[in-house]
Amino acid sequence: MSATPIPAESQRALTPTQLRQQLRAKLKQAQQGGPAVVAPGVYDGYGARMVQQLGFEAVYMTGNGVSATLLGRPDVGLVDLSLMSGHARRVAACVNLPLICDADTGYGNVVGVRRTIEEFEAAGVAAIHMEDQISPKRCAQLPGDRSVLPFREAVAKIEAAVAARKDDQFMIIARTDSVGAEGLAAGIARAQAFQKAGADAVFVELKAHPGLLDDLKQISAALTIPCTVNIDAGGPLLGLPATQLHTHGVALAIYPALLRNAVGFAMREALQHLQTDGHTLAAKPRQLTSKEYNDCLGLPEVENWERQFPV
Repeated sequence: MSATPIPAESQRALTPTQLRQQLRAKLKQAQQGGPAVVAPGVYDGYGARMVQQLGFEAVYMTGNGVSATLLGRPDVGLVDLSLMSGHARRVAACVNLPLICDADTGYGNVVGVRRTIEEFEAAGVAAIHMEDQISPKRCAQLPGDRSVLPFREAVAKIEAAVAARKDDQFMIIARTDSVGAEGLAAGIARAQAFQKAGADAVFVELKAHPGLLDDLKQISAALTIPCTVNIDAGGPLLGLPATQLHTHGVALAIYPALLRNAVGFAMREALQHLQTDGHTLAAKPRQLTSKEYNDCLGLPEVENWERQFPV
C-alpha cells in the first residue's frame, strides 16, 4: 500500500478488462509467495474513492453495507440483483481500481445466475463472489450456521456462472457457507468441486476459533486457485498483519465491516455531541476539513476541466 494519497484522477483510467487482468495478476503473485491483495469493504462511491486515495490495490463492495445504506435493513436477503448491480456500476465508475462485489446467492437458479453475470459484467465489476446458501440468505457474520444448497445444485450454479460470462477475465469467486453446519472437510470438498467447475478463486466462509489459521492452510493446500478470506471472521485473523496473510494461504483478504462500522461509530459520536452540547465544536477535530472532503471527491479535477472550456 502506498503511503502517499493518490488522487483518483492521477492515473490513466483502465478498461474493465484491464482491471480484471490486473486483479488476476496480483492474485497469481500472491499464490506464488507475494503479498495478499487487500480489499477494504465499502458501500458507496465516497468510500471507494477514499480506498483509492490511500493507495490500496482493490476495493470490495459489501452486500451487508449496501443493505444498510440503501434500505436501512440488515443483510437477510432483501437486496435484489437490480439494486446491487446498479449500485456496483456507480461505484466502479468512480474509481480506477478492480471492484470485487458480493453477489449473494446469484439471485436465483441457473437462469438467474446467467443474468447476474451479465449485469455485473456490464457494470464494470472485476469479480463477484457467489455463495451456496439457500434463499433467503443471511449474512455469515450473523449468529448461527447457514443452510446450504445440495452439493450438485451448488456446483451447477458455479458452472452456469462460468459459462455465462462474455469476458473471460471477469472473475468468479465461489463461496461456500457449509463449514459451520457440515464441517471443514465438507467445505473443502465443495471448494474443490467449485474449482473443477471453473471458478477462478474460492471463498470458504469460516467462523472465529483458535485453529482458524490452520484451517486456511488446509483449504489452500487442497486447491490450485486463489483463496479468499473474510477478515471480519475475527479471532486470530484480526491481529494478523496483511504482509503475513499469504503465508497462511490467503491470496485475497476482504474487510467488509471496517468502514461501515467505523463510519457508524463516528456518526453516532458526532450526533451525541450535537445532542449533548447543542453545537458541534467538540466534533470538529474528528472530521475531515472541507478541502479534504472535496479533494477526495475529485473537485480539483472537475475545476481544471471547467477551466479548459471558458464561457
